[in-house]
Amino acid sequence: MLLPFLTTFFVISPFPFPFLSFPFLTTLASCLTKSPPLHPSVDPNFVLTGNFAPVDETPPTECLVVEGELPRSLHGVYIRNGPNPQHQPLGPHHLFEGDGMLHSILLSQGRAIFCSRYVKTYKYKLEHNTGIPLIPNFLSGFYGLGDVGRGIVALGRAMTGQISLTKGFGLANTSLNFFCNTLFAMVETDLPYAIRITEEGDIVTIGRHDFDGKAPVNMTAHPKMDEETGEVFAFRCSPVVPYLTYFRFDSNGCKEKDVPIFSINSPTYVHDFGITEHYAIFPDIVLEMAPVDMIMLQGMPVRCRPDKVPRIGIIDRYATSDSEMRWFEVPGFNALHIIKAWEDDQSGIIIVATNALNIENFFHNMDKVHFSLEKLRIDMKTGKITRGVLSKRSLELGSINPSYGGKKSRYVYMAVCEQVPKMSGVVKIDLELGCEVAFRSYGGGCFGGEVLFVGRDVVEEIECDEDDGFVVSYVHNERENESRFVVMDAKSSTLDIVAAAKLPGRVPYGFHGIFLREKELQMM
Repeated sequence: MLLPFLTTFFVISPFPFPFLSFPFLTTLASCLTKSPPLHPSVDPNFVLTGNFAPVDETPPTECLVVEGELPRSLHGVYIRNGPNPQHQPLGPHHLFEGDGMLHSILLSQGRAIFCSRYVKTYKYKLEHNTGIPLIPNFLSGFYGLGDVGRGIVALGRAMTGQISLTKGFGLANTSLNFFCNTLFAMVETDLPYAIRITEEGDIVTIGRHDFDGKAPVNMTAHPKMDEETGEVFAFRCSPVVPYLTYFRFDSNGCKEKDVPIFSINSPTYVHDFGITEHYAIFPDIVLEMAPVDMIMLQGMPVRCRPDKVPRIGIIDRYATSDSEMRWFEVPGFNALHIIKAWEDDQSGIIIVATNALNIENFFHNMDKVHFSLEKLRIDMKTGKITRGVLSKRSLELGSINPSYGGKKSRYVYMAVCEQVPKMSGVVKIDLELGCEVAFRSYGGGCFGGEVLFVGRDVVEEIECDEDDGFVVSYVHNERENESRFVVMDAKSSTLDIVAAAKLPGRVPYGFHGIFLREKELQMM
């Protein structure tokens, strides 16, 4: 979120500063005073421990199936993204920071090939070549003169051409999306990086993708694709006006005209949004970007405004201006992830999303946040809003059958957050009944991350039930220090384990993933 800020206020062309040589700036950075005592949420000595500690890359390696059999109908590759800093941070470090690392498992004929590779971003390659961290962690914030000094050193490197701001310094550590026949590793502070999976199961970074120069500095890590039209809808946030900009790509991957949303009058933090057949849906929550707070040594560049009333904005998905945007106040509803949305037959829009209760603790005391899965209905004629809670559990990082994106569906699959941010199990929610219909705990000392629904690979002409498929995730046993790829039966009332493969390396807890079928791999 700081990249738009920096490129707006520090558009600098390299020019000679002989005294600001690389060795000089490196020595200066190493001599800077340390930060004052850090909160555990940004202390790297606390954050990067256990299964949050970084791991080395793992080349394609065959896995041992230790439980059941991998379904022959599960044919493709599962890939999950997450942070994995290649160097020990010199200053504060938040859980959400760290170079992106992709963990993939290629499935074919009951066999599994595992691989872990860094996303070779501009930042990664720059710091890999020098052997030291050059770009400070901006999300974790500035807490003392040492942090400010490291920021000034980084600015000095940019002024002398040692760092190019135009190449971006995003981490590509949040999500994976497949559109324009390309797999992208994404983060909301930069443009996406194109990725390729080889026949041997290796992960190759192709490079930063600017969509023929039409994409600006950054875009959301959660674009939405309409599988029927092939269109992709997206947005970007900025700490300067316009704070939110909506745009889309046509079925050929050509970016359409930006639609600035001027009816958002503060730098709200929008992480995700929703798409229906006719509308785009944006949450305006109480978290806002605040880069000045960081500069003033007040910590992170994000603040919580408890006096703000959260809103939901709904706009025609083909709108050409924000004059068509309608806002609905929804007190206490701070949606971080919109799991799904659709339109009913009576002028209503249905939204299923995770509401972060006690959201003021989101960045520094995440264990105090309860993620309530809620179902909202907004009547577009009357403006009436009805809400309901779908589970008493704390639930996040979920998925649906992707064939039902933007359309009415019945089931969602959610990870259970008993020890946030570690996920202790998975539940299946029936949206028609409005309750939980299946649950599986990973067991004592075992935790996972996002759970992903993967439909059974069948002949396209055969109609399948919405829940005919599997739920997959990486699960780590902290007692045995062993990671597994787990496949569960999505139809089972107990989400029975169909198969589990022991992985050759540890998979740290991370964020979002994707499953690509063989036909999609062949398109890349």
